[in-house]
Amino acid sequence: MKGVNYITDSKNRKKSVIIDLKLLEEYNKHIEDLFDIIVAESREDDEDVPFEEVVKELKKAGKW
Repeated sequence: MKGVNYITDSKNRKKSVIIDLKLLEEYNKHIEDLFDIIVAESREDDEDVPFEEVVKELKKAGKW
């Protein structure tokens, strides 16, 4: 894909990706999706909080 380059390890396995920022507008939706996936995966071990507790805390802080 034009504007996308990969960094590979010694066994030629893809380890990182470099995306030309000029392509940002063209691929913006895909990049947003990628970041959403990265954030979601980084939080998979976070403690679950019941929705009702979140609402209670937001109300207490005046944000609901």
